[in-house]
Amino acid sequence: MIKTKKDFYTAKELAEMLSLNVMTIYRYIDAGKLKAYKISKEFRIERSEFERFMNKAKTK
Repeated sequence: MIKTKKDFYTAKELAEMLSLNVMTIYRYIDAGKLKAYKISKEFRIERSEFERFMNKAKTK
């Protein structure tokens, strides 16, 4: 099965990908470090926003 890149991720998916607690992702969203859409009770983060966030966190 071919795995394709998703256009949006949930906070839980990002937490699992980064080996973080989901509350850490929620804190990044609340602090404005990570932009997300709130749909019903869940947040959705665009792949491009996640990539921007990771590039900004990259050390030199």
